[in-house]
Amino acid sequence: MLHADGVTKRYGAVRALDGFTLDVAAGEIAGLVGHNGAGKSTFVDVLCGLARPDSGTVRIGGRSPAAARGDVGVAPQHIALYPSATAAEHLTLFGRLAGLRRGALAAAIDEVTHALMLTDFIDRRVGLLSGGQQRRVQAATALLHRPALLLMDEPTAGADPQTRESLLAALRRRAADGAAILYTTHYLHELIELGSTVTVARRGRIIARGTSAQLLGRLPSEVRLRIDGAEEVRVHTTDPAQTLTALLARARGALREVDIRKPSLDDLYRSLAG
Repeated sequence: MLHADGVTKRYGAVRALDGFTLDVAAGEIAGLVGHNGAGKSTFVDVLCGLARPDSGTVRIGGRSPAAARGDVGVAPQHIALYPSATAAEHLTLFGRLAGLRRGALAAAIDEVTHALMLTDFIDRRVGLLSGGQQRRVQAATALLHRPALLLMDEPTAGADPQTRESLLAALRRRAADGAAILYTTHYLHELIELGSTVTVARRGRIIARGTSAQLLGRLPSEVRLRIDGAEEVRVHTTDPAQTLTALLARARGALREVDIRKPSLDDLYRSLAG
């Protein structure tokens, strides 16, 4: 669904994208992680036509970003709503801009209103809503027309647990229906909940790509052992069961505590990005 090959983008002396290459299939949730400045938001800007790449190829369903604009839904990193308009007015406006009319528009608004739990504040002005409520309205404008590609740029930044849970559930349903989803985040645990693939960016390039199991399988676990009368032992190992067995065989004294900590996505990112 999404194909980007060798994309570069400069802002003066800064190379925001430096050969950025990524494919996202229909039905896939692709988690994109990286430090600030890794190129995540710039890549989203290129995909939705807000920035033109200096070189490289970008195709969405075989078309350029400009030609495929109607098939893309975007929830930008920063809130981009009209404070004086209600949530319902936002959905009506964005639905009409996407080409929805009458019954189709009403059905789409009803669907996202219930999916993202907007009912209690649907007729309130957005400027009077909490940050989490605004996040839900913004996500609803992206999901409204059921686009083939969803670009979600830090959609839960500062959001409350209810917002986060409703949004992740809605995205899982959309992926199950065949949408391709690019999900940038600093909250790496969300990628586990979404069942997403993981893509790690650094300085405008992709440095790792795969499932969480594939990428985490390369990292060691930590075995921690506490024995009476001895200092705590910590060992990093790719075979924690065998390591623990060996440590226990050599231990002298009463066993106080055993802990095996498996690697996390945070460990993965630190190992790759430094």
